Amino acid sequence: MGDSKICDISDDVRDALKKFRFRKSTTNSALILKVDREKQLVILDELLEDISVDELQETLPGHQPRYIIYTYKMIHDDQRISYPMCFIFYTPRDSQIELQMMYACTKSALQREVDLTRVYEIRELDELTEEWLREKLK
Repeated sequence: MGDSKICDISDDVRDALKKFRFRKSTTNSALILKVDREKQLVILDELLEDISVDELQETLPGHQPRYIIYTYKMIHDDQRISYPMCFIFYTPRDSQIELQMMYACTKSALQREVDLTRVYEIRELDELTEEWLREKLK
């Protein structure tokens, strides 16, 4: 076939996304999604509460792509606090091409589902730092 299909988004993921968006979190939290290759389905990997950017970086696999929806507790210069939510698309350069394709093809469908304006891409785990995220969210 050679045609990389767009993966479906599982109902579990849809429900989890809804819950995640509307919960009143006061900490950083991450919803991590992955592609199930056999089923060609986007499924839940894990939901992590109260997780710093550094911890998130340590949690992610070194050689497999992931989609991350992350709520970040941002303390502004005037001490206001906001909780921006962003969609991070992580595809390590050394992950399998076929897998990279599956994730890339499905990204826009998932983006529509997630409906977030802040969308970022990283290729290396070391790029995912608090400094990087704050810079992006400014």
